[in-house]
Amino acid sequence: MPYIKIWIHAVWTVKNREKILEKGVREEIFNHILQNAKEKGILIDVVNGHLDHVHCLFRLKNDQTIQKIMQLIKGESAFWINRNMNLNQKLKWQDEYFAVSVSESQVEKVRNYIKNQEEHHRKKSFDEEYDQFIRKYGFHTYEG
Repeated sequence: MPYIKIWIHAVWTVKNREKILEKGVREEIFNHILQNAKEKGILIDVVNGHLDHVHCLFRLKNDQTIQKIMQLIKGESAFWINRNMNLNQKLKWQDEYFAVSVSESQVEKVRNYIKNQEEHHRKKSFDEEYDQFIRKYGFHTYEG
């Protein structure tokens, strides 16, 4: 049996960064994401976000990829939200997402950061946060 403990911090946005994830809506969506992930064997530690984006801390199993987990979480949750919730518009997630590995020594820090999204975004917009992530982790966009 392989022993694997790889933590991933993933972030994704509502299409066009529409601010449609109101507080009560977010809580219901995040509870659903947690429950659905559990049913699919996805080890989500914490999920939270703000008006236009979602943060998720999860662990990979030996037969899982980041791409597959993101596809399952985003695809199923959008389908469920549009079928079961009364939003002012249809929810679509942006195709792109941000994902980085998290060192075991930083898990608690990332967990607290994700849990405190509402407070965090009183001080910093998602655009500022996004730009900071891009710089901090050295991401670049390459034309094929």
